[in-house]
Amino acid sequence: MTTSDFKADLHTYLQDARDVLLWKLEGLGEYDIRRPLTPTGTNLLGLVKHLAGAEAWYLGATFGRPFDGTALWITGDAEPNADLWARADETREETVGLYRQACAHADETIGTLPLDAVGQLPVDPPKEITLHRVLTHMVAETQRHAGHADIVRELVDGATGQRADGANMAPGDAADRAGHRDRVERAAAEAGRGGR
Repeated sequence: MTTSDFKADLHTYLQDARDVLLWKLEGLGEYDIRRPLTPTGTNLLGLVKHLAGAEAWYLGATFGRPFDGTALWITGDAEPNADLWARADETREETVGLYRQACAHADETIGTLPLDAVGQLPVDPPKEITLHRVLTHMVAETQRHAGHADIVRELVDGATGQRADGANMAPGDAADRAGHRDRVERAAAEAGRGGR
């Protein structure tokens, strides 16, 4: 396998996670894509906004290719958690559009540079990092947040799976899933009482 094959594999996995994340918003109204469904406020549109900033920072600014987008709160350029939710005046179209633009900008970085290209994370002090390392990080980060989106979407309307066709889920219908959940609950309760 060549280095370009490794880069293509990483890029494919990154794009797959990007697609999953955006699919999780489809068919939902404004309230449902924004509403916080965990104690920390995790919401679907906020995950997209956060990853727009991550794409811009890691695959833009780090390699001397600034992108005017959402600032990540961890960089100190925004209030805490500002990139993890959308204000009422920030539209879905703007946020998703910003994410798509940040991804296209990142794709130019990925396409132009070799995996061993060295960038500078814009932190104090700056930290050298290779494109290989950044790309690996972005695959992990985007897949992680796509997993968050899986759970949030299931809480919103019960939709599950990595794709709209649900092909990667165990066979069965809502009754089968309810039966499975009940079995898991009974096992947890039994274990909580001391097991056998």
